[in-house]
Amino acid sequence: MADADVETVTYTIESPDGNTEELTVPAGVVDLLREDEEETDTEVLGDLATLSLTQQAHALVHHSPGDTGEEVQALEQKALELFEERFGQSFEEMTGHSH
Repeated sequence: MADADVETVTYTIESPDGNTEELTVPAGVVDLLREDEEETDTEVLGDLATLSLTQQAHALVHHSPGDTGEEVQALEQKALELFEERFGQSFEEMTGHSH
């Protein structure tokens, strides 16, 4: 199958202040990452965004040279709390990564 034959789908992300960004992905990728048939595309993308942002916050705090400061540490802590609320388990439990 040639790249041109792969169907894409575009989603729109909107910030609280009304800014938008379009995200175009191969349609089948979302299907591959769906954990159950009842999960919507937007739930899959929300899960991926939550996972990615939490990973990045974690990396900034624990894998960056030097002190990141209290504000960044507080942001990571909140990301970890929101992660656990969304997935029902901690980032450490889900990823097997701890310090």
